[in-house]
Amino acid sequence: MTVALMWEARAVPGRGEELLAWVRAQELDPAPLRRETFRAPQDRVLVITWWDAAYDARLPELPEPAGDLVTRAVHRWRFEPVASGPAGG
Repeated sequence: MTVALMWEARAVPGRGEELLAWVRAQELDPAPLRRETFRAPQDRVLVITWWDAAYDARLPELPEPAGDLVTRAVHRWRFEPVASGPAGG
């Protein structure tokens, strides 16, 4: 089974590039099957990692950044795939 972990943080205004650099420097051991990093307006950074594991498996996660770098606690979600259907379904 594949499980995806989502990690999203919002940097203090003007520190989005610093948060992005910080998150890119974080290593996970073991490494996920896939890892993608995104940014969005309002200095937001999103990381999605994919794992070959059960939904409730213990997996390494990105830590919380220093409190002076973010405006709130990190949001974390765990997802499992669902069967694909026709477009829009």
